[in-house]
Amino acid sequence: MILFARHAESEWNARFSRTRIDPGLPDPPLTARGRRQAEELAERLAACGIARVLTSPYRRALETARIVAARLAVPVAVEPLVRERFAFTCDIGTPASRLRREWPDLPLDGLAEVWWSTRVESDAAVARRIEALRRRLATDRGPRPLAVISHWGFLRVLTGRPLDNAEIVRLDWRRFVETETPA
Repeated sequence: MILFARHAESEWNARFSRTRIDPGLPDPPLTARGRRQAEELAERLAACGIARVLTSPYRRALETARIVAARLAVPVAVEPLVRERFAFTCDIGTPASRLRREWPDLPLDGLAEVWWSTRVESDAAVARRIEALRRRLATDRGPRPLAVISHWGFLRVLTGRPLDNAEIVRLDWRRFVETETPA
């Protein structure tokens, strides 16, 4: 089983939902509400026997993953393939060297300095990243079930529908790695 979850509410999400205008916040952190959502997400995932967490390198996903992993006492791996599509200011990431300083306990060694896209990504571009993730997970021998903390745009392309903050989608491991993503 793979459980994909959207990160909890970020500062960008809170402001954008009120105004529908990009508030100009690169790589924003979670709100207090978002931290509570992440704790609730951890509680829901606790019943699923999660063995590890894979997360996007954006702060909102890292914070969500850290809360979930701490509650479940499981390791976290950082995977840029599950990052958000690049479309808004919140999709400007934090350079890997800074993330390493701020998150010294996370495995960030292989992360490129600029790991996010610098151009607006189409659904087809996101679908190519999903395919790369499928190939990677097809040979993955890590413990299961796996929780993946990702983003609205990535998960919309993956599932065909938008997900709310901290919402979960369950997918069968074999079906996920053997199914092509529509572009």
